[in-house]
Amino acid sequence: MTENDLTPSNDVSSTPASNTRRIGPWAVAGILMLLLFLGGIGYTVYTLIFQPANVAILRDVVIIFLAFEAMLIGFVLVLLVIQIARLTTVIQDEVKPILDSTHETVSTLRGTSKFLSNNLVSPVMKASSSLSAVRQALNWLGLNRRKQ
Repeated sequence: MTENDLTPSNDVSSTPASNTRRIGPWAVAGILMLLLFLGGIGYTVYTLIFQPANVAILRDVVIIFLAFEAMLIGFVLVLLVIQIARLTTVIQDEVKPILDSTHETVSTLRGTSKFLSNNLVSPVMKASSSLSAVRQALNWLGLNRRKQ
């Protein structure tokens, strides 16, 4: 470490309270794209006014570009339809059996909980309430076993 590394810097950009803003790389790219677009428009206007013979060549290039773009979009749409068909097949062949199995498991759990409720919880609740009634009767008669 050098002595310069230990001393505080007076650089404005390093202070958190500074109001200066840095231009990000996306903003620079956006500005360059805007300048490129405006340059293209300027070149097109210049060509239309001063070189009318080159307009036909430019028109042909644009038509070829648009045809290539239309073919590319058509190819991508075909790929999209194929992927949607595959997704539908996956949902029918893999996800639906999983959902059916889950539904069957939930039905089994529902039946198990009803069985336990009817055969375990209800008898324990009845015995507990009967025992509580007997305790209350003993307390009322004064024959309880608790020492107070």
